[in-house]
Amino acid sequence: ELHVAKVTDGAASKIAKIKSVRKSIARVLTVHNQQQKAGIRKACEGAKYVPKDLRSKKTRAMRRALTKAERGQKTAKAKRAAAAFPKVKYA
Repeated sequence: ELHVAKVTDGAASKIAKIKSVRKSIARVLTVHNQQQKAGIRKACEGAKYVPKDLRSKKTRAMRRALTKAERGQKTAKAKRAAAAFPKVKYA
């Protein structure tokens, strides 16, 4: 009805109301979406896979980077070399 009033050159008070109504609708939708997302987050807690929109965004490069555990791993050859030639301790 408010949009009809705007189109048909209705009362100024009705036209001014449109903005406040739209803002209040947005406010309600924002809270609703936040609660919905929180519920989904709670349901997915401890699951092996998490929905894409709940995963951490970061940057593409950061998502593809090696994890700390992967970075710390050594190859079999490196392990052999480290065992064969330990660090020399001087006094």
